[in-house]
Amino acid sequence: MKRLYTYLLFLSTAVLLTNCEDFVDVDPLFSINSENFFNSQEDYELATIASYDLLQTTYLNSMLGEMASDNTLAGGENANDVPAFQEIDDMTHTPVNDQLRSIWNWMYAGINRTNYVFEFKDKTDFDGKDAVLAQNYFLRAYYYFELVKFFGDVPMPLDKRVQFGEASDFAKSNKTDVYAQIEADLSLAIANLPATPAQAGRATRGAAQALLGKVYLFQEKYSQAATVLEQVIASGQYDLVTAANYEAQFLESGENGIESVFEVQYTGEQGAGFGCFQCSEGNIAPGFNGIRGYSGPVYADGFSFNVPTQELVDEFEAGDIRLAVAILDIDAFVAQNPGTEYSQGFEHTGYFNQKYIPRQGEQFVGDTHLTSNKNYRAIRFADVLLMAAEALNRGGIDDARARTYLNRVRSRAQLADVASSGAALTDAIYHERRVELAGEGHHFFDLVRTGRAANEISGFQAGKHEVFPIPLIEIQLAGNVWSQNTGY
Repeated sequence: MKRLYTYLLFLSTAVLLTNCEDFVDVDPLFSINSENFFNSQEDYELATIASYDLLQTTYLNSMLGEMASDNTLAGGENANDVPAFQEIDDMTHTPVNDQLRSIWNWMYAGINRTNYVFEFKDKTDFDGKDAVLAQNYFLRAYYYFELVKFFGDVPMPLDKRVQFGEASDFAKSNKTDVYAQIEADLSLAIANLPATPAQAGRATRGAAQALLGKVYLFQEKYSQAATVLEQVIASGQYDLVTAANYEAQFLESGENGIESVFEVQYTGEQGAGFGCFQCSEGNIAPGFNGIRGYSGPVYADGFSFNVPTQELVDEFEAGDIRLAVAILDIDAFVAQNPGTEYSQGFEHTGYFNQKYIPRQGEQFVGDTHLTSNKNYRAIRFADVLLMAAEALNRGGIDDARARTYLNRVRSRAQLADVASSGAALTDAIYHERRVELAGEGHHFFDLVRTGRAANEISGFQAGKHEVFPIPLIEIQLAGNVWSQNTGY
């Protein structure tokens, strides 16, 4: 499925809350509607590919999940380079932030595409239809979960497209209700998805179970989380890669491996430009994370955003093999490779997110900063083990089993086992999540859901910054029927 995501023009206008100023009267080259579509299995499959397509925009979600935390600084060329990044990093963001608006629009675009399938789900029958619908249930849950994480209470259209001008028909739903819908969608997905994908990148039963476990964990439903996450562990479908292959799992050679529970697919075969980030079939994050003004071996040039902090580097224990995989110490690399040159960007720390920076030999077309073929490992088995450990520990269920899962991850990192229980074990799990998942976009949300953000993130205001503001223009386009999030 590396090259499966196809940007289908006939669905590209089915985006909730798009810019009204961008609309002009044009004669369409062709028209696809309910009269001449959804008449065959192929039609449903094509529409489902379109539902997957918006996953590629979640490069931004993962970058902001790091920048908003204490793991990284915004970086860039100077203090005015992508102001929206700088504001989120400094916790000074407002309802006028184009990056947050992109997340809002892109996640709803994905939801609208799944709802297009559900709107006509009963039109044509064929063998395997339940599995096709199940993929859309998984994807709708995935997109709504991203929206809840970022914005809290959100409008929740279901089972029909939202056309331009109809946004005001949908009131904001309480996040409790949104979570309930996510759980329902994932339950339907679990019941009808295969254990192994017919094509790399397709949703599976294990991916839906892992996502459901995470959704439960975010709601502190520890017993339910432990149950479903341990089903993933016991399935035998996934395992940790060996210590020797730890770095390789973040390279092209390690894509869709045994540790990957769900992976967003990218290809560098199709070029893109700054005028339409969502049009890119490549991963934009590596270019943005890359080394500014770079000339030398191994790596490729980038924009030096999302630079790791010294605090994150110091979090790694002595002897932890993951440090050298997660963090590139550029000055140490230059010292080992004479003649290598680079430019120091804004907020230069000397470190780069090595999991997601461009490397030589990767395929790029068009602007090399926007079309990396590096996949994003959205859910790894290590994450599943650590979520299960947390659920068992924080739920007061079984610290012994929690330690078993935690120590599987630590053993792979060539670290000693943890023997603690209770609150000390909780802290050990938090530490392990931070270093194991460094650079992968989870840390801000981990800090928020566990109530630690105000103590860890400079400028974070409790009661406000747990969620981001709904983009002001989207509230206005919806006729001001939605209230703004508290504090904004």
